[in-house]
Amino acid sequence: MSKVIIIGSGLGGLTCGYILQKNGYDVTILEQSHQIGGCLQCFQRDGVKFDTGMHLIGSAAKGQKIQRLMNYMGLTDKVQLSPLDTDGYDTIALRGQHFRFPNGKEPFISRMGEYFPKEKDNLRRYADLVSHIASASALQFLLSSQRSLTTILEYRTRSINEVLDELFHDALLKDVLVGNIPLYAAERNKTPFSLHAFIMDFYNQSAYRIVGGSDAIAQSLAQSIREMGGEVLVRKKVCRIVCDDTQATGVETADLNYYPANQIVSTVHPARLLEMLDTKLIRPAFRNRLSSTPNTIGCFSLYVKFKEGAMPYLPTNYYGYSRPSPWDCERYDDAEWPTNFLYMHHCHAEAPRHARSGVVLSYMKMSDVARWQGTAVGHRGSDYEDFKRRHAERLIQEVEKHQPGFASTIESYYTATPLTYLSYTGTEDGSMYGVAKDVSRELAGRVPHRTKVPNLLLAGQNVNSHGIMGVLVGTIAACSELVPPQKLLKQIQGEDI
Repeated sequence: MSKVIIIGSGLGGLTCGYILQKNGYDVTILEQSHQIGGCLQCFQRDGVKFDTGMHLIGSAAKGQKIQRLMNYMGLTDKVQLSPLDTDGYDTIALRGQHFRFPNGKEPFISRMGEYFPKEKDNLRRYADLVSHIASASALQFLLSSQRSLTTILEYRTRSINEVLDELFHDALLKDVLVGNIPLYAAERNKTPFSLHAFIMDFYNQSAYRIVGGSDAIAQSLAQSIREMGGEVLVRKKVCRIVCDDTQATGVETADLNYYPANQIVSTVHPARLLEMLDTKLIRPAFRNRLSSTPNTIGCFSLYVKFKEGAMPYLPTNYYGYSRPSPWDCERYDDAEWPTNFLYMHHCHAEAPRHARSGVVLSYMKMSDVARWQGTAVGHRGSDYEDFKRRHAERLIQEVEKHQPGFASTIESYYTATPLTYLSYTGTEDGSMYGVAKDVSRELAGRVPHRTKVPNLLLAGQNVNSHGIMGVLVGTIAACSELVPPQKLLKQIQGEDI
């Protein structure tokens, strides 16, 4: 049986492990932390649970692509979902107005047309384009056996704002349509329209929160891998990928253990991968390209425990802005922070009446906390704690402007900065979503799933995109190198093999 070592136990590592173990490989997943899951991790404080990364998922209604993949991976019966408000799963608060995104292509066109009646025909063209691009994605290709490379390539090289400027006249409408960009940390003139289209279509199909926390996904996948005979090990930090003159032969961990392998799949950030690789098989040009790839901005996270029965559950994602446009919120000075925020409630039960906890996310640069880089979690000193407290209070005040009474419902809160993300996930600069997509770089800025080490594959959020859909596309790309794609397709569709 061919031995596969997978580095990292986030969604990418666990889904790769599940597929490969299911298809006859002997899988061992090595996780550096004491807890599996990566951005699926949750933590508990004061008797309530908080998600750290995957706060919502889309396209998970019966028959939709994520539901089919969840069913294939044995998650459907183990992971409970609670739908967001179908009449407004996203709420964009901009220039003193509120704009709600309903689920479904036709309801979305109708609602946006009510807000912007002069743009209704253009909204139809926009929605058709979004659907067309989404249907050409690699995941759709696997599920439907159809693909349009021409469409994908064109809109990978055109920025979001360029395409919106071509489609619409109303400046406010263009800003509203990018009101949810904290979901993917888009930048003006850089982020490709294709990424925007995938995200918009993904959540427009359906939008859910995970009841009880996203770690249910990690625990279910790990349990299934173990039941099939694989291993998922914690406190196993990979320090070196060992190579001979032609390929990788195994990995060494910080506790001085060696794990031989026929195949290796790395799901960690490319910067961490390069630290593990000392081989002539990786050319300097490739190493330099990966090292110079920019990352998305980091964030400040405010985790809130509400007083019992004080906060009605909010079944929408609320995006607030202190500026007239969502663009360029990653560019700020200390005096004007926070420029934006995303406010969500955690879902402890299906459609709860009141929320027990919630999270507020706001962009934050690594440079804001660089003075504490190199210090350990819990040992960064009183000045760091003061920094977090000041920013928490400022963020609470900003949310209060949009949600009057918010501050009075808080019983306690906890915070995290880009340094926290760096410590727990290893993502460079503590970025929210890893490697940033940039139309000016296109192929040069993309992380491939193949490497010059012939038996070393890459997966995870940096290979394709972040979020459950983006990561699963990367998983399928990597696993298709080891399992025939048509075999994978039949398995996902539920056909006999």
